[in-house]
Amino acid sequence: MTETSSPTVLTPALIDPLYAEALALADEARGYFAQTGQDDRLDLEPMERVLFSCESLKVTTRLMHVISWLMVGKAVAAGEMTPAEASVPERRLGFVEGSDETKEPRLTRLPAPALALIRRSRELYERVSRIEASLMEHGQGGARALQDRLGEAF
Repeated sequence: MTETSSPTVLTPALIDPLYAEALALADEARGYFAQTGQDDRLDLEPMERVLFSCESLKVTTRLMHVISWLMVGKAVAAGEMTPAEASVPERRLGFVEGSDETKEPRLTRLPAPALALIRRSRELYERVSRIEASLMEHGQGGARALQDRLGEAF
């Protein structure tokens, strides 16, 4: 970030599209891993089946962490939660072990729809993580920064 650029501002205009994207992706992932993906899973070798199951859990966990973090932001913006309540460590974006084809080459053996969901969930998680980091970088927790910036905006 340059000196003249402003820090990330977490507003409903930013939260709402991310929230909609996360919900849609979670629904898509649920549909795939619970239905179509089960047939795809049966075509895999035993170790890849385990990997498939682990990755489906990572996708779900990533998305639930993102949705939870965005819901906290929505609650603060709506005045339903104070910045102090929202800034506790338990309400920060949770950690999920990454899914990286360079570190786990067997990932490339998973079905294309599973790989697409893994990548999309990872990209969304990374975007939200960068937003949170940007808020933290400017000396405030995500929720406190949200409250302060909303106050400035309105």
